[in-house]
Amino acid sequence: MIGAMSEHELAGVWRRVVRGDSKSWVVFAHGTCVVLPAPGAADDLAQRATDILREYGPVHAGSPAGDFGTITLDPGPGWVVWGHHNDVLTYVGPDEVTDGTDLVVGLHGRSKRDRDGHDLAVVHVEDKRG
Repeated sequence: MIGAMSEHELAGVWRRVVRGDSKSWVVFAHGTCVVLPAPGAADDLAQRATDILREYGPVHAGSPAGDFGTITLDPGPGWVVWGHHNDVLTYVGPDEVTDGTDLVVGLHGRSKRDRDGHDLAVVHVEDKRG
């Protein structure tokens, strides 16, 4: 596995993944992105995303917080791992896993989301409010 992606690389990945000119989003240090499709004009995007990730990031085995699914990016490379909140997504690059099966990718992405849910370190804010 490789080290963490740079802030610039993570922002580039999520610019490619998040579709829609009106969706603001916030990226955290381990690759989790919180999409904010309709934030208010006065909202602090980083704080709003942090509040969401604080609640929906940490993994609790045996609960909906432990569930995940994967989406293979087309065009690639990589995958997005989703969980129990529709707007919380985690990127997994092809060089982060040795096996590209849904189980391996999903478990890795879930562990990254868990770390982000505890660390809560914002690395990029994409403000698409007009």
